[in-house]
Amino acid sequence: MLTSAINLILAGTNLSRLIEGLGVTIEISFLSIFFGTILGGFLGLLWSNVTGAERGFFRTYLEIFRIVPTIPLLFLFYYTFPRDLNFNLPATAVSVLVFSLWFGAEFSDIVRAAVQSVAKGQKESAYAIGLTTWQSYRYVLLPQSLVNILPAYINLSTRIIKTTFILLLISVTEVITVGQQIIEANSSNRAVPLVVYGLIALFYFSINGTLTWLSKKIERKAVANDR
Repeated sequence: MLTSAINLILAGTNLSRLIEGLGVTIEISFLSIFFGTILGGFLGLLWSNVTGAERGFFRTYLEIFRIVPTIPLLFLFYYTFPRDLNFNLPATAVSVLVFSLWFGAEFSDIVRAAVQSVAKGQKESAYAIGLTTWQSYRYVLLPQSLVNILPAYINLSTRIIKTTFILLLISVTEVITVGQQIIEANSSNRAVPLVVYGLIALFYFSINGTLTWLSKKIERKAVANDR
């Protein structure tokens, strides 16, 4: 039965459909990471240099996306806002928007913590030699923060990629959705779910494993350069 299930996946368009679904997963994930990195990096730098009410704004933004589950946020942006505000966005656009806001919120806190972990004397020294605030961040604080940022950044990226499975709830045809369709179309073969989900697990393992490997390689190189 297992052999027949493998042959069934390899036959026809089943494998190519899974790969196309994986392409959608990768596209949404990496667009979200790209836009979230820009948003989170910018907000994180601002956050590390503000006090009072402004700090409260950043904290509120972070806590909304840290405490509220992603599924209600997807439903809010996909069903509620379009109905109440009379606009419509494709499911993939909503996915990128929500995941980018989530990534941006988490990444802003990572950047803030990493920048603030740099010794205060480094910042004071930068000002002493005539650097502006943004020059201090660019040439002094950020380069020293990258080693601390990278592991958390890769971990957050892999979380985004793994969480894309919930997009089937708003009818995004990503790899899990395609896998479900193949399983339902071949329900008479009980080994098909094992083969389909095993293949999907291999896809995720390959992507996230590669990101983790790259992260460790870059981190080791950065540490070696500091010595």
